[in-house]
Amino acid sequence: MNTKRFNKTPLAASLSIILGASMMAPAFAQEAADDETEVIQVKGIRGSMIQSMDIKRSSSGIVDAISAEDIGKFPDSNLAESLQRITGISIERSNGEGAKVSARGFGPDRNLVTLNGRQMPTTTGERNFDFSNLAAEGVSGVEVYKTSKADVPTGGIGATINILTHKPLNSPGQKATFAIEALDDATTQKGGVTPQFSGLYSNTSDDGKFGVSLSASYSERESGSQQANVNFFRTFAGTSDAGPSVPVDPVTQINRYGDDDIFSVPQNTSYKFEEQQRKRTNAQLTLQYRPMDNLTATVDYTYVQKENDTQNNIISAWYTYGDTVNIWSDGPNVSPLIYSEIHDGTAAALDAADMAIGASSFSVKDGSKSLGLNLEYQATDNLTLNFDHHESSAYANPNSPLGSANEIQLRALVREYTATDFTGERPTLSIVGASTASAEDFQITGSVFTNNKNKSHVSQSQFHGEYILEDAGSIDFGIALTHSQNRSRSKQIRRDNWGGEGPTGYFTDDLFTRVSVGSRFDNMSGGNFTTGDFAANNPVEILESYFEFDFEGVRDIAALNLSVQGIGDCGNSFCPSTDYASDKDQYTKEEMASIYVQYNYEGDIGDMYYDVHVGVRYEETDVTATSSVPEFLIPALWVGATEVSLQGSGNRTSGTREGSYNHTLPSINFNLNATDDIVLRAAYSETIGRPLYGQMIGGLTVDQGARVDGGTGVTGNPALKPLESTNIDLSAEWYYDEGSYVSFGYFTKDVENDILVLPLDFSAGIYNPALGPYVEEAMAALDEDGELIGDNRTKQREYIFATYGATDPNVYMAGGNIVIAGNPTTDQLLNFKIQTPLNVDGTTGYSGFEFAIQHLFGDSGFGGIINYTKTDTDNEHDDFSLASQLAEIGISDSANIVAFYEKDGFSIRGAYNWRGKYIVQLVQDGSAGPGPAYIEEYAQLDITASYEVPQVEGLSVYLNGINITEENTTKVGRNGNQVISAIQQGARWSVGARYSF
Repeated sequence: MNTKRFNKTPLAASLSIILGASMMAPAFAQEAADDETEVIQVKGIRGSMIQSMDIKRSSSGIVDAISAEDIGKFPDSNLAESLQRITGISIERSNGEGAKVSARGFGPDRNLVTLNGRQMPTTTGERNFDFSNLAAEGVSGVEVYKTSKADVPTGGIGATINILTHKPLNSPGQKATFAIEALDDATTQKGGVTPQFSGLYSNTSDDGKFGVSLSASYSERESGSQQANVNFFRTFAGTSDAGPSVPVDPVTQINRYGDDDIFSVPQNTSYKFEEQQRKRTNAQLTLQYRPMDNLTATVDYTYVQKENDTQNNIISAWYTYGDTVNIWSDGPNVSPLIYSEIHDGTAAALDAADMAIGASSFSVKDGSKSLGLNLEYQATDNLTLNFDHHESSAYANPNSPLGSANEIQLRALVREYTATDFTGERPTLSIVGASTASAEDFQITGSVFTNNKNKSHVSQSQFHGEYILEDAGSIDFGIALTHSQNRSRSKQIRRDNWGGEGPTGYFTDDLFTRVSVGSRFDNMSGGNFTTGDFAANNPVEILESYFEFDFEGVRDIAALNLSVQGIGDCGNSFCPSTDYASDKDQYTKEEMASIYVQYNYEGDIGDMYYDVHVGVRYEETDVTATSSVPEFLIPALWVGATEVSLQGSGNRTSGTREGSYNHTLPSINFNLNATDDIVLRAAYSETIGRPLYGQMIGGLTVDQGARVDGGTGVTGNPALKPLESTNIDLSAEWYYDEGSYVSFGYFTKDVENDILVLPLDFSAGIYNPALGPYVEEAMAALDEDGELIGDNRTKQREYIFATYGATDPNVYMAGGNIVIAGNPTTDQLLNFKIQTPLNVDGTTGYSGFEFAIQHLFGDSGFGGIINYTKTDTDNEHDDFSLASQLAEIGISDSANIVAFYEKDGFSIRGAYNWRGKYIVQLVQDGSAGPGPAYIEEYAQLDITASYEVPQVEGLSVYLNGINITEENTTKVGRNGNQVISAIQQGARWSVGARYSF
C-alpha cells in the first residue's frame, strides 16, 4: 500500500512549515510535512498563493484558503474583503466595508464561521458573523470548507469558514511586526484622516517548549453615506380598485398599464445623509507549553470591541395616493418613470401635505471575549488525542444616553405638488413649496428612542481522536457538547403623533442649516423630469437643499413645550429607557450534542494514488425559548391622520416554548491523483442549516406603533426544523506548475424544510378607533365646501372631535392634538399582521459550477488569479406574482480577477470583484406591502502596493486603495426602475509603514 498521504513539492512542503499550515484546530488539521524536507523561505504574495494552493491540493475535500503573506500581514485589512477572492465567495457590505459572507449563493446565516475550529457567539444577535469586528493582523489564514466531513461541525449549508490565528510554536524563535496607518475615507463629509495601529509579538524558548504570542490593533474610521431611498413600493393588479386611483387618461397617465399588467407605486421618497465614527480594538494572547514531545497545551484569549457613533439627517415626502400624474414604464411589470401627486396648495390649509425632516444621533458598542484551552496528546505512535474547550461571549449594547437608535421628526405643511423621477441613477425628488420653508414652519411630529441589548454565550467542549490502523487506514472519532445562549432585550419610548403635535413657531433659524443636495450627491446623477415633456406640463421644483437640524437643541425644545408623559430615563419621553423589565425580553437556549466516526483509507488504483474518507455524524439539539413581552391596554389611540398608538398596561406576558430535533449525517469524500499533477474529487454529504435565533423566539410581540388599516408584529417558532441539504460535489484540479493550477467544480444541493416567514392575521383583543360608526358617519358627512369627507383621515378626525368631543370621553384633545380612543362596544378589532416563520414542504434544488485559474509567470514577478462561480436554483422569486413566496436570499453569480507584480522588494496587486444581482428581501406583509428587493450587480476595484526600504531591514511602506473607482450600490424592487435605495460610496485610501524583525 502507498503510504503517501498526498503529493507535495519540496517548496510547498516547506511553506506549510514556515507559514503555519498546521495552525488549524484539531478537527481541521492537515498532515505535517516530511521532517527532512529542505526549508526554502518564500514570502510575500507569491508565498501566500503557493501555501493556499498547497492547502487546497492536499485537502481531503474541496477546500479553498487564504494565507498570511508573512507574520502579522494578512492580504487585506478586512477579512471579508479577502474572502471574496475565493471561488464561490461573495460579500455583503455595510457602510462600504465587507461585513458578511455568502458561499455558493447561500447567505451569511446559512454558513458556519468558526475561530480555530470553535463555534463562536455573534454580536449581530443572529447566526451571521460580522467580519468587520475582527482585525486581520492577528489572523494567519482563513479556510473555506465547501464539502462536509464527519469531523466538520454542522450548521453551514453553503460552507464552513474557519479563521486561524497565530500559534507561536508553529513559528519558532522571536518575531515581531508593528504597523502604523493613516486612513482617508472619501465617503465622509465632515471627518478627516484617522489612525490605525497594530502589532504582533511572538517568541519561543530556546528548547522549543514554551511560546507566547501577543497581537493587538486599534483603528478609527470616519465614514458616511449619501442615500436616496423609497421605503417600499406598493404593488397591485392592473384591474385592482384597492390601490391608488389612477385614471385612464392619456394626458395625466402616459403609457398607463393594462388590465393584464401589475403596477407599483412608491410609498415615499427621501434623502438620507449619514456620518459614522467607528473605533475598533482587538487583542489576542496565546500561550503554548510543550513539556514533552507528545503533549502540547495551548491557552488563548481573544478580545474584540467596537464602538460606532451615528448621526443622520433625512428629508422626505410621503405619498397619500391622491390626484396623480405619471409616466409609466412598459409592462407587464409596470412602474412609474415619473410619479407625482397634486396637493391642496396652501400651507395654511389643514389638509395640506407635509414635508418631513428627521434626525438621529445614537451610539452602539459591541464586542466579544473568548477564553480557550487545547490539549494535544500523542498517546502512542498510532493514537492521537485532542481536547478543546472554550468559553466565549458576545454583546451589543447602547453606548449613549440617547440610546442605540432614535429619531425625532418634524414637518412643514408646504407641499403643493410632489414628484419623483426614477430615470436617473438615484430617485430625484421635487417638492413645489419646499424652497419657501423656514424654521418657524416646522412642527414636531413623532419621536422614537430605543435601547437594544443583545448578549450571547457559547460554552463548548470537543474531544477528537485519530487511531492509525497501520496498513488498514485510520479512524477519526470525537464528541462535542455545545451550549449556546442568546438573550435579546429592548425598550422603546415612542411619541406616535406623526400627524403633528403642538403649534409651529417653536424653532429658530439658528437650529437649522440648509445644505445643498447636489453637493452631497456629487457622484450619483438623478433624473431631471424631462421625460415626455413632463416639466413643461407640470410644476417642478427639484429639491435643491435640505435642513440639517441640531438634534439635541430640537430635543430640548420639544421636551420643554410638549406634554410630559413621565416616561424614559429623563422623565419627558424624549430619551430612551433602561427599564428593560417593562418591555421585550427574549431568551433562546440551544443545547447540542454530537458524536462522529470517520474511516480514512488510502491506496493505489494502478499507478493512481487515492484516498477516501467515509464518516457519519450524529447530532441532537434541544431548543428552549423564553419570552417576556409587554401587554397593551385595550383602548388603542388614533393620534394622527394614519397613526394608531398602543398604550402599555405595565403588565407583561411570559412563557416558554420548546423544540428538539436530531439528525444522522453521512459523508463520503473520494480523491484520486489521476496523474502526479491532476486531482479528481467526488463527495456526498448531508448537512443541516439551523433556524435563525430570531425565528425561534418564544413570544408574540405586536408593534406599539400601528396604522389605521392595522398593526404589525413578530413571533417565533422554537419547533422549527433545520434546513436539511443533500450535497454532491465533483471537482477536477490540474497543478501544472509551481504555484499554478486550474480547477473546475460542479455542485448540487437539494434542500428541504425551507423556512418562509408569512404575515398571519391575529387579533390581540384591541379595538381600532379608525374603524367604527364614528368613522362611517364622518365619511358620509359634508365638509365646509359641501363635499363628502370620504377617505380624508384628517377631516374624519376633525369631524369626530367637533361632533363628539364634548360628550364622549373617548374623544379628546391632548397636547393640542386630537386623540380618539377605541371603543370595545362599537369599534372593530384591530387586525395585526404577525410575521411568523414556518417550515415549507418540498425540496428546493440548487446547483452551480466553479472555475479558477492561478498562475505564476516563472521568476518574472507577475502572477494572478481568475475565478468565476455560476449558481442556479429552481427557487427564484416570481416578480409578477403578488403573493408571499419562498426564495433563497443571496443567490448570485460572482467573479474575481487578481493580478500582481512582486520583485526586488516592490509589490503591487489589483483585485477586481464582481457579484451579480441577488435578492435580499421577500414580500413582507401581503401584495401591497414591502418587497421584494434586490441588490443590483456590483463590481469594485481595489489596489495595494508596498516597498521594502533597502536602507532599513524589515521596514516597508505601503498604500491601500479600496473601491478606487468609487462605485455606488443600488437596491431595486420588482424591476430596475423601482429604486428602493441608491447609496453613494467613495474610495478609501490608506498609507502606512510596517516594521518586522
